[in-house]
Amino acid sequence: MKKPRVLVLRAAGINCDREMATAFSWCGARPERVHVNRLLDRTVSLVDFDALALPGGFSYGDVIAAGRILANQVKKVPGLAAFIADGRPVLGVCNGFQALVKAGILPGEALSTPALLPKSEGGSRWVQTASLTDNDSGRFECRWVRLRTSPVSFFTKGLPETVELPIAHGEGKFVAPEPVLDALEPRVALRYAENPNGSQRDIAGLVSAGGNVFGLMPHPERFLTALHHPSRREVAARELGLQIIRNIVDHVRN
Repeated sequence: MKKPRVLVLRAAGINCDREMATAFSWCGARPERVHVNRLLDRTVSLVDFDALALPGGFSYGDVIAAGRILANQVKKVPGLAAFIADGRPVLGVCNGFQALVKAGILPGEALSTPALLPKSEGGSRWVQTASLTDNDSGRFECRWVRLRTSPVSFFTKGLPETVELPIAHGEGKFVAPEPVLDALEPRVALRYAENPNGSQRDIAGLVSAGGNVFGLMPHPERFLTALHHPSRREVAARELGLQIIRNIVDHVRN
């Protein structure tokens, strides 16, 4: 059986890359942790991989804003636009989600009102139309949360209607103009059942228009076995965050 090659992106301050690689390995993939500079200098080519994962952490110390510097680098990765257009899966968790949003890759083509579309910088095809900003609580939120799922893409296939996953972020509040939020409704894959950060419309995770880019603030790679749950309770396999990773691997194989 094919072992999909998954590029797990590394950068200064990223600290969840090993957990992400472990999750993909457990699901039968062949993960490779690659520093973003190796992509930018073309030492490593994205075209050689079947999927891309941007893990959580605090890339570059989250100076300026969470994920901002990494976003500027990600936009310059050779072949990324073609990789996404080809339908290959891209997963961004926590800081990875922040980077995808601030790079404009998510929400992507979300605007229903073209007049609101900001001018792109440097000829990039992506422009930022939403953001992830400071939690309403004004503090770092690190706890388990309950989420409502929606089968809007293969990423959430097989998940029950509600799942629990851990969060760990200081800037997890999803915000966007109302026209963007309206356009995003069919693409919201996860919503907070009890909103921990003030995200508009309880958005915890969303997919791209093509359905192959998924960004979420909760950490699926931190819930790989029942022992990871704080109550150590028995859970069905499909309740684990591992199900999201398994869905990516199955999608590539099929």
